[in-house]
Amino acid sequence: MLKLSANLSMLFQELPCQDRVAAAAAAGFAAVEIQFPYTWERAALKQALCDHQLPLALINLPAGDLMQGGPGLACVPGCDDEFTAALRTACLWAEDLQVAQVNILAGRRLGEAAEADQERLLIARIKQACRQLQALGVGVCVEAINSFDMPNFFIDSLEKLQRLLIAVDEPNLRMQLDVYHLGRMGEDIAAVLRRHIAHTGHIQFADVPGRGAPGSGSIDWSAFFSLMQELPYEGYCGAEYRVTAASTVATLSWMPARV
Repeated sequence: MLKLSANLSMLFQELPCQDRVAAAAAAGFAAVEIQFPYTWERAALKQALCDHQLPLALINLPAGDLMQGGPGLACVPGCDDEFTAALRTACLWAEDLQVAQVNILAGRRLGEAAEADQERLLIARIKQACRQLQALGVGVCVEAINSFDMPNFFIDSLEKLQRLLIAVDEPNLRMQLDVYHLGRMGEDIAAVLRRHIAHTGHIQFADVPGRGAPGSGSIDWSAFFSLMQELPYEGYCGAEYRVTAASTVATLSWMPARV
């Protein structure tokens, strides 16, 4: 069954934060997700989710300075206290808002000399997160981000993502597969989804190469949505694309008529 989620960090940005949940519900989305909701007013967001009966499918664990071009948090030495605080914050939000999945962004590679230590730290910290979030009934995801958009990202390929899941070996850890990042790295998207769907906790999508709305690039979206109907996947598919029109609603012609 295809269940679509609206990423409110990228969609409906023309609206104030407090109005985006209502807009997503009116557009026909089955859930919402927010990359970093921590600047939102939590009680108001909780009320909006309740009012419109939309689950919060996914949030990211706070990632330090990653989005400002820094190394980030999860794989960076010397950040134990900061990571523990970030995990505490994510647990609070996930429990209060009944979040389905928390995504952990690995951070950037600091150089070959530090790589082994970074890998060890990343495995240990994801284990820590998995165990604390498992106690709350929350899943954990990790994603690979393409090396064009985010150079030196520590997990930048499907192969590295697979190895990380094996090394962490926690029951509530799954892949977050992002169609856009897979496409940018030249992966066969349909083949990846077929092969790894059993280990996938969340899916996100945008067109390739510009990260625009479906139909703006090279992906066959009819085939993608048909595949998602076929596969034994119970999670959400999150629309996470750049809106270039005056409104998000103007970009939604890609949405299947029945979802």
